[in-house]
Amino acid sequence: MTPLASQRRCLSCRRHCRAALALWCALLLAAPAAPALTLKVNVEGLEGQEEKNVLALLGLYQEQQDSELTVPRLIALYRRAPEQIREALAPFGLYRVEIEEELTRPDDPDGRWVASFRIDPGEPVKIATVDYRVTGAGADDPAFPEAFPMQPGDVLLHADYDKAKGEITAIASEQGYLDAQLARHVVLIDPVAYTAHIEFHLDTGPRWYFGQVSFQQDLLADDYLRKFVDFAPGDVYDPDQLLGLQGKLIGMEYYSNVEIVPLKDQAGPDRQVPIRVQAQRNKANKYRVGLGYATDIGPRFSLDYRRRYIGRRGHKLKSEIEIAPVTQSFVTEYRIPFRDPVSDYVQLRTEVYSFDTASRQGTLFELSALQSVVTAGGWRRNLGVDYRYEDYEVIEDDSDSFTGLVPHASWSRVVADDPINTKNGYRLKLLLEGTARNVLSETSYLSGSVNYKGIKSLGAGNRFIGRANLGATWAATLTDVPASQRFFAGGDNSIRGWGLDALGPVDPETDQVVGGRYLAVGSLEYQRKIKGPWSGVVFTDFGNAFDPDYDADWEQSAGLGLRFSTPIGPVRVDVAYAITKDPAGFRLHLGLGPDL
Repeated sequence: MTPLASQRRCLSCRRHCRAALALWCALLLAAPAAPALTLKVNVEGLEGQEEKNVLALLGLYQEQQDSELTVPRLIALYRRAPEQIREALAPFGLYRVEIEEELTRPDDPDGRWVASFRIDPGEPVKIATVDYRVTGAGADDPAFPEAFPMQPGDVLLHADYDKAKGEITAIASEQGYLDAQLARHVVLIDPVAYTAHIEFHLDTGPRWYFGQVSFQQDLLADDYLRKFVDFAPGDVYDPDQLLGLQGKLIGMEYYSNVEIVPLKDQAGPDRQVPIRVQAQRNKANKYRVGLGYATDIGPRFSLDYRRRYIGRRGHKLKSEIEIAPVTQSFVTEYRIPFRDPVSDYVQLRTEVYSFDTASRQGTLFELSALQSVVTAGGWRRNLGVDYRYEDYEVIEDDSDSFTGLVPHASWSRVVADDPINTKNGYRLKLLLEGTARNVLSETSYLSGSVNYKGIKSLGAGNRFIGRANLGATWAATLTDVPASQRFFAGGDNSIRGWGLDALGPVDPETDQVVGGRYLAVGSLEYQRKIKGPWSGVVFTDFGNAFDPDYDADWEQSAGLGLRFSTPIGPVRVDVAYAITKDPAGFRLHLGLGPDL
């Protein structure tokens, strides 16, 4: 056979093969739908983040549970898998990846397909050279790093490169270089030498500064609004400060919309950019109706009214009515911002409070004035004085009234990674208050308390919660201390297993709890995530209220509970066993709201 005849025969064979393949594909597509196939994908040779990234980008792995997966789709995904695996490993500097793939077809039509990938990621590529330059007006600005964060000899991790790029461009923005541009930013891989080369050139352009701030609104006085501005004309232009200004104005609820407009085109030769604040006033009144339930107080109804602004100096008014079987209250607060209007204020407050718990009942009227500020250390400090009138009864022979002025001071601090569903954080409050006979009131006492709650997460899904409540009152006798100022224990936020205020010193004649001048209560709780928003807890509470003139025992409970995470805080369901109670028994506790 001649070479030409042989060539013609080969071409004829290829035509027949292509025709047969086309016919097979047509028959496959035209065939009736087969039962859903099952697929198992095995990936070997990787671990940690590298394995997670491969599985996330591997289409065959992601679709293995798809009930509509077909054989043609499976084969197409299998052919793309090596490319996807290499793409997923590139961010880790792995460019010499070796892959052994195998696709096993089942013998039984209803059997399972198996796709296996044995991966040798090889050694990661390392950086050989770094060409880092900062030019323009900021070339000598010490805010920029002298050297690029990634250096020769480091493994080329793309996440680290993106982080370094983001940090340097953020510095340019923070330092007022509004026209900064990356003239060149590339990562070059030499496949022969198996090395990486980074080129990063930043041209900062000129530096810009803040100009005058003007306000375009019809609600508040301009001189009051200037208290929200943390920068002055001539300060380096920082966009984050403008975002902060916008956030503060919206957070105060004066305005429904706030727009910050930099007028760069109106800047003069000194490059000072005028800032215009455009704001639309919010609705003046806000109403809220609430329904809730807690084991301590039962079903609860609340009605809340807020006046978002009064006058042109940002004053606010809040009134709230709360009704429950054991407590009822009506509170009105009038706030006057001063100094830092976001955090500091003077408050005038009036409250009428009625209580009828397991151990005490009465009515309290309170009129107070206080100054509340946030200190440089992050503590909220309240200094104030209350006028109080209280008519109360603890036991039949312990009923009286109290009238007087009560100065008080408190320091509190909350640190949390999430204010609603906290993983790590704490809450601490210190309170000191008292009064003097014949000077401010009819009796004398001095009271101090410390309340702490801490949350610590260890590993995935493990959370520990600790709580301590300590208090002491210095008074000649317990009867010098009004019922609302005595210490009691028991309840959802004290010692579970008992009702609200059910624990404390006991009168030997009536066998009733009378409250005490001292308090020591603690709690330890371990929480373990079960699935999704559900978690299980085990806990123990302990302590009591004490008084030198009466007997009180150390009490303890233990129990189990469930938590369900919601956008307004966890739902808490606890069953507590009162270990020291006689007779011992179980009590259900329900609650809702943030842990801190």
